Amino acid sequence: MTLESAVVFLQEMLMLYGITALGFITRKSGILDKHANDVLTQLILYITLPALILFSLDIRFSVSLAKEFTWLIAMSVYILMVSCVLAFWMRQNARLPAKQKSVYEGLIIFGNQGFIGYAVSFILLGEKGIVYLTIFNLCYLILIWTYGVYLFHQNNAKTINWKNILLNPGILSTLAGITIFLFPISFPDIVSTGLESVGKMTIPLSMILIGSLIANIPCKEFFILIKNSYLWKAAASKLVLLPATLFIFAFFSVPLPVLLIAVIVSGMPSAPTITLYSQRYGGDTLFASIGVLLTTILCILTIPFLYFMVGFLHN
Repeated sequence: MTLESAVVFLQEMLMLYGITALGFITRKSGILDKHANDVLTQLILYITLPALILFSLDIRFSVSLAKEFTWLIAMSVYILMVSCVLAFWMRQNARLPAKQKSVYEGLIIFGNQGFIGYAVSFILLGEKGIVYLTIFNLCYLILIWTYGVYLFHQNNAKTINWKNILLNPGILSTLAGITIFLFPISFPDIVSTGLESVGKMTIPLSMILIGSLIANIPCKEFFILIKNSYLWKAAASKLVLLPATLFIFAFFSVPLPVLLIAVIVSGMPSAPTITLYSQRYGGDTLFASIGVLLTTILCILTIPFLYFMVGFLHN
């Protein structure tokens, strides 16, 4: 990776953080009210993100793409298995209240691959980055909608709603997109243009949502919980240790763009979904919120670090 490409990447990342700051300011000033987060989440999950996935997967099938998809799925399964094993071990050795243990494990396993992940992937590789991430996220989506829920309600696994899993808009749009990719069909130009216009709203809306979520965390509680060593351990594992385990793939014949997406996305900050699960299933919501905030702040440093490390190892 050249110095010029690195500078461009850092500029684009600063733009994302600027949009996040805008979301923070508009929520704090009251321009976005208390219902804004729910509205933005629904808008992204049910409209703009499915449109982006469908538009990005409207491409011609090729053998080279099939090989890249195989690598992506292999790396996805690998990193999820490593994450689950490490998180379970860390949870077992953590001296935390019961309500915080599930949160602790969830913060380590599940990253913000649906919001920041799509934004960063688009910056790195454009529509192709979205295609790679969509394939990389297949196993992740299933895990977060099953084991993610189970973590917070282990004594009653019946609360897992399989209908919601199978009818999740992210999974449905991905399956529809893959069908279009595999078969010789494509959208008419007018539909494709509409999907592109709506889909590309996902990036700024996602970052505004992140900023708004951060603004909801009380400053007093933040400074109290930020001293918790377990939150820092979770952050170090999620942002650096786990994505670094993918560096081994640099010594195989994995194409650079594929490896880059896998490593960067695996180093995304903890998912806001963990906070939602905590609130719904009786976990420590404040502990979860601070964990998400901490990793979101630290990723300003760790994402560029991972970007440079992938380039260094692949040269």
